[in-house]
This record gives sequence, C-alpha cells and structure tokens, in this order.
Amino acid sequence: MAIKTSKISSIEKKGFSPTIAEIDLNALLHNLEQVQKVSGPNRSIIAVVKADAYGHGAIKVSQTLEAAGVKTLGVALVQEGIELRQAGIRVPILIMGSILKEQIQSLFEFQLTPVLFQTPLIPLLEKEAENRGMTLPVHLKIDTGMGRLGIQPLEIRPFLKEILANKRIRIEGIMTHFADADQTRPENTKKQLLLWNKIMEELREFNVNPPDIHLSNSAAILSLPGVYSNPVRPGLMLYGYSSLKDPPLFLEPVLSFKTRVVHLKTVPPDTPISYGGTFVTSRQSVIATIAVGYADGYWRALSNSGKVLIHGTRAPVVGRVCMDMTMIDVTGIPNIHMGDEVVLIGKQGEDFISAEEVAEWVGTISYEILCGIGKRVPRVYQGAHVAPSTGKAGLSLPLSLALLAGYILKGAHVTFSWSFLALLAGYL
Repeated sequence: MAIKTSKISSIEKKGFSPTIAEIDLNALLHNLEQVQKVSGPNRSIIAVVKADAYGHGAIKVSQTLEAAGVKTLGVALVQEGIELRQAGIRVPILIMGSILKEQIQSLFEFQLTPVLFQTPLIPLLEKEAENRGMTLPVHLKIDTGMGRLGIQPLEIRPFLKEILANKRIRIEGIMTHFADADQTRPENTKKQLLLWNKIMEELREFNVNPPDIHLSNSAAILSLPGVYSNPVRPGLMLYGYSSLKDPPLFLEPVLSFKTRVVHLKTVPPDTPISYGGTFVTSRQSVIATIAVGYADGYWRALSNSGKVLIHGTRAPVVGRVCMDMTMIDVTGIPNIHMGDEVVLIGKQGEDFISAEEVAEWVGTISYEILCGIGKRVPRVYQGAHVAPSTGKAGLSLPLSLALLAGYILKGAHVTFSWSFLALLAGYL
C-alpha cells in the first residue's frame, strides 16, 4: 500500500527551504510531565534550553515551558539569556557557563542569574550591584569531579568568606555536575556524592543554606533517584532522549528532520556517485538527490553509511554527503516523485529513525546530532499553541501581590531579585 507523503509546509510555500526540522511541542510537554512524575511533585525544575534548546529552537521551546509552569530556565551563555529576554521570557534565567567581566553589565540589564565560581568576579559584581542599588542573586558551582567548571573543594572556604563579606550578592543556589550519571563508571559518581556531602557540611558551617540545591541532570534524575536535588536540571530528556540504555519511563522524541527529493535519475551500472566516486552502482539504479547536506547538519560521516525513510522504506545514502545535497538509492521503491518527503530523523509509515541511531552510524552521541542541525534549517512548530510573550506575566494581580508579600516576609528587609522584578512586570 502506498504511503502518502505530507503536504508541503507553509514555510516551504514561502520559498524558504525544502529542508525543515519539525518540533512537536506536545511531545515536549509530555516529556516535561514525565520529568515531574519521576522527580516527584514537590521538585521544581530548571529546564535546560542551552544550545538553542538542543537544536529545537530556544525561544519557542522556552515560551512553551514557561507557559507550562517551569520556574527557571538554564542556558550556557550570556547571549543565550539575552536572546530569551528579548523574546519576552520572564522567568529566572540561569547562566551555567562562564562569565567574562565584559558581560557583567548585561547580567544586570537583562536580569540574568550567573553561576559563580571565579573569585576575581566577586568585587566586580559587587561594584556593579552597588552602582545600581541592587542585590544580585547567584548560584555557586562546585567541581566535585567533572573537571570543567566550578570551585575546587580546597577553595570553598576562602571563596565563601569572600562572597559572604559583601551585602550585594546573595547566594540563591548551589550546584555541581555529574561526570558519569549514566552509570558507565559508578565508582566515579560515588566519589562525587561523597565529596558533595562533605562540601554541604562545610556550607552549613558558614550558615549557607540556599533554597536551590541542584545536581541531578537528565541521567541522574533517572539513575540516581535517591539523590536529593531540588530543583532538578533536565536537558536531553526534555527532548525525548536519554543517555541510559533502558530509561524507566516513556519519552517522546520532539524533533523530526525532513527534506525533499529535488532530482531523480536512472543510471546504468558502473556509474560513480558524488565526490571521489566512493560509491559506484552495481546495477541500473534510480538515484534521488535530496536537499540536505553537511551545512544543514547532516553529517558527512553518513556518506555510504546512513539511511533515510522515503515512502516508509529505508533507502541508503550513496556517495559522499555534499555541503547542500545528498544522494540516496531508491531503486525498487515505487512511485518516487520530485518533492517527495524524505525523513532523516523521525517517523514515516511504520518505521522510525532516531537521533540515537544516526549517532551510532557516525560514532557520536544524540546530543551532537540534535545540536548540529544548522541554523538555515527552519524550525516548524506543531502541537501546543503558545502565544508570543508580551512582557506581561500570566499571574493575576492578587496572586502576584501574594507572591511579592512572600518575598518581603522571607527576610528582614526587601531585596530586589530577578524573580521579584519579574513579578512586578507581571502587573505594572
């Protein structure tokens, strides 16, 4: 039975691109529900939307998550946070990567919460906060074994003394990051946890007990359910994948990567295909050229090894993947026409090609496959309708006032945090 190909999308009708990444926002919300279910109803969530939401489009994904009640978003770079603020995102945004001194003003101007682990930044942040008459909320990152970013364990005490000596920086969170939460080397995770517990004791000696204590990334949420982390920090699992081989919950992949047939030809045996002639036909063959290449994020390493779906059937990639085009062998697949849909990642008919499967073909991880889909590939959103942010919070005036009162009653005096300002913006 012939399988119908989908109609050309509206974005293609406008002449932008025959190659698209379809983003299913309903699947995103399903995965968010799964995170909440496995973490527990009382755990808050820092949704990680760095790297353009793992290639899914940070603005629309963040709008969807914000509308669904996520309280904090996590990004890696200051410019990623600025992009979200300029799009109208109001919830706190945590900058989990490094901060340069040249970016300090942007932290304040765009109400971004830095993750702090560099002592030289403390006086600079304090001075800027003093000049603005504000108190800056920060999270501290401890390096317990990742070896990437974070305060070294032996530097905790002097770091705390320095940061607690000023009144313009307020510690709202403490975090670390697991290097092997997928349990490939469980002994390393055990060492990290032992060190983390020791560090938490040191923090209590300094009377540091912030509301946010977080260390559970996607893998840890699933593999280390007994570890206390509130909030949790899901990233990959929001987008439908897990680094665990058999995750104990059902996740729905959010992204489908699709293109179209732009040329068809029948060639005789012994015809070389693409650069270098690395593939030569062994029979009379029907070769389809599809409008995707490594500039779009379809890896050159998929040359002569990748597979795609067309009419619900797997067709092999033949010859080298080019910058803008790729050739596939559709010999024996009936009724192929110009413009037919080709699925690179996703479902067509009864078959499904996952980002994990593509990653196996090229010897990498699903993260890299998803993040590598290029900027020139339009993201087309389906499912949950999310109105663009208007700069007004979706809280009623009484609820906003109640929350503001809670902020005031929490301490001996009022301090202006990003959350406080975001709530103000909701009804001013």
